[in-house]
Amino acid sequence: MEERKTVKFKKDEFAIKEYIKKFVGKGKLSKVKIEYTPIGEKIIISTHKPRILIGKGGGKIIELTDILKRQFKLENPHIEIDEIIQPEFDAQIIADEIALNLERFGPLKFKVSAYKSLGRIMKAGALGAEIRLSGKLPGARAKTWRFAQGYMIKTGDSAKVVDRAKARAETKPGTIGIKTSILSPYALLKDKIDISEELINKLKSASKNIESEKNKK
Repeated sequence: MEERKTVKFKKDEFAIKEYIKKFVGKGKLSKVKIEYTPIGEKIIISTHKPRILIGKGGGKIIELTDILKRQFKLENPHIEIDEIIQPEFDAQIIADEIALNLERFGPLKFKVSAYKSLGRIMKAGALGAEIRLSGKLPGARAKTWRFAQGYMIKTGDSAKVVDRAKARAETKPGTIGIKTSILSPYALLKDKIDISEELINKLKSASKNIESEKNKK
């Protein structure tokens, strides 16, 4: 019985998140997080376009709050906006923007869209980025194209700091899958070594000591 309740709870939560994404629109938000408090449900929406989401005089927020109460039976939903200052480092926003470009201009210009997004990410200061497009691009057979630049971690615990996301573009030839991976310059890398002047001097000193020991022998 408890398992059924858990499954239903997760399904309802997923439905709320998906509805909010559709309500706001593709390319305008990154993540939706729901926290449950004693005074109600706190819904945190991460977006780089808070003005569009809030609307004139907070109209969109009021409308969304009312829908969540009526349609999803939430008792006291409270919406909070988490503004994304640097959308170039958000994998979901980039993936959605590429999807919108492919839907608007067609899949023939997929390379332009991918390289343009990759350039924006790296110009903003990212350590590395990877974009994968899968589908009929541009031929009749499905194919995967990879666009990458900089440093990217793919395995181990360090790979958890990479922001990853997926999106879909519905084009005339068919559905195109988009995967983005971004390594932000603010990511904490455990295996990162800063080559400072102090470190160089220590290595030189250690090397001299080793040579001195060898000569003594």
